Amino acid sequence: MQKGQIRVQTENIFPIIKKFLYSDHEIFLRELVSNATDATQKIKTLLSIGEAKGDLGELRIDVTLDAKEKTITIEDRGLGMTKDEVDKYLNQVAFSGAEEFVTKYKDASIIGHFGLGFYSAFMVAAKVEVLTQSYHEEAATVYWSCDGSPEFELYEVEKKQRGTKIILHVHEESADFLEVGKLKGILEKFCKFLPIPIYFNDIAAEPRKEDEEEKSINNTNPIWIKKPSELTKEDYEKFYRELYPFGETPLFWIHLNVDYPFNLTGVLYFPKIKQSYEIQKDKIQLYCNQVFVTDEVKDIVPEFLMLLHGVIDSPDIPLNVSRSYLQGDPNVKKINAHITKKVADKLDEIFRNERTEFEQKWESLGLFVKYGMMTDDKFLEKANKFLVMEDVDAKFYTVEEYKTATEAIQKNKDGKQVVLYTTNPVQQDAYIQACKTKGYIVVKMETMVDAAFLNTMEMKWENTQFVRVDADIVDNLIDKQEGNESVLGKEETEKLKELFTLQIPELNVTTEIKGLSVDAAPVVATRPEFMRRMKDMGAGGGGMTAFYAQMPDEVTLTVNGNHPVFQTLLKEGNEAVKTKQVRNLADLALLSQGLLKGAELTNFINRSVEMMQSKEAASV
Repeated sequence: MQKGQIRVQTENIFPIIKKFLYSDHEIFLRELVSNATDATQKIKTLLSIGEAKGDLGELRIDVTLDAKEKTITIEDRGLGMTKDEVDKYLNQVAFSGAEEFVTKYKDASIIGHFGLGFYSAFMVAAKVEVLTQSYHEEAATVYWSCDGSPEFELYEVEKKQRGTKIILHVHEESADFLEVGKLKGILEKFCKFLPIPIYFNDIAAEPRKEDEEEKSINNTNPIWIKKPSELTKEDYEKFYRELYPFGETPLFWIHLNVDYPFNLTGVLYFPKIKQSYEIQKDKIQLYCNQVFVTDEVKDIVPEFLMLLHGVIDSPDIPLNVSRSYLQGDPNVKKINAHITKKVADKLDEIFRNERTEFEQKWESLGLFVKYGMMTDDKFLEKANKFLVMEDVDAKFYTVEEYKTATEAIQKNKDGKQVVLYTTNPVQQDAYIQACKTKGYIVVKMETMVDAAFLNTMEMKWENTQFVRVDADIVDNLIDKQEGNESVLGKEETEKLKELFTLQIPELNVTTEIKGLSVDAAPVVATRPEFMRRMKDMGAGGGGMTAFYAQMPDEVTLTVNGNHPVFQTLLKEGNEAVKTKQVRNLADLALLSQGLLKGAELTNFINRSVEMMQSKEAASV
């Protein structure tokens, strides 16, 4: 029997392990099961190249909970350890057996690269026992134990089967890990796709019936390790349901399979996104050789793709001992750029080959595409070809198609192409119809990213200007027109302007008299594009534009002097009635802009009822 002290630089490593090695104590189970997986993968490698003899046998990992005895046992049938190896790998902290093995056997599938992984057991255990039998036939079975102090016991025992059994005697402060649901949940979270079958056993549960099939808790052959050519549409959708049991069928997916200049596999899904959706980030899971690492992948996945779902697996992503440090490495940037390229190429492929389907899915796709175009110039370059804009009649245009269709009539005096848009087709219908009578094409910009998108694209696209349909009267939307004078005489025009010079709370109103079509509305309320954008940005983003949100809305009331209603209104002898009629006409225009609210809206309703009652009384 051997006794000694664990050879570490500090007097006692265990308090450091318990408090600082990992931020989340549940990681102990991931580390120990990962080590068991390593050991199992190693014996497969050694037997396959003839460096080990004997039968492979059933390769499996068993995790057993005995809540009564307060123990958790992890047992594998891997290559095991000799007495010297136990002394070397368990008694010399941070001297990693995995690192040494990887150096010798380059093609082996190894998960853990850290000698401290085993010692994570002491985060939850008051005592750890190890029973291990090496694959070397002449080697003895070895017992090792440690109670969390720098002291250990190491001696030989009666020969057992090949592999390693680790018994954790859980201390009181970690008793919650003795709950069946919690322990099984941790296994399913971190070990769901490990390549060796893992079986969970609760000693307190009723014994399994003879005819009852034993089921592993993991899928040892997830689709991302397969070739895309081997998989069907049903395979991808089935795997999505495995990841997200309550999710809707995804729009489509991208299978990542790279082996140079870095190793990367995975499947990324485009989920369906509704206008009223709640942002659900952290739906992409990062794995390292099929071991779950984290769902915080903001450094690996471009920000505009953080709403994607799926998995990424790469052994080339740098991880510290807690397997969570991802920044500052060239591979991370390369992987980020590669994912961006793969997504752009896939979208371009679908657009070219299945345009109708692409347009049908645009409501969800548009969010990704527009956000990407704003934040990534390389993506912008590719996306310019497949970005589509839907007009109010449900027809789709690429940027070039829209320019071609509107080339002749939608250029302003500076030669810029004017893209007319609506943010609310129902509320802005009157303005849209006025545009359509002129032959203009109005596109919909009604998602949460569109305000920022059009601001950005005006800077990135040459000679392009976005103008909302209610930014001016239709005659002035494309280019300021001269000579729109009213047919009214000068005196009547001045009188009308005086009548419509209104003081309305929280609005800065400017009035103009124009000679519009007799079919046009009597009064049109418009909001200048620049000031409205500034207010929208200030309300949504704060920062330098925040003060705009506090300013009154800028509104121009364009009075159509050619409308027949004014011939009657100007002849009205009752000034009180005339004032009410004027205010109602103005309020109707403001209502179309959604600017009539609170007390002003109440007054409008009461005034309208009163005027109707007055007419009824006069007719009796």
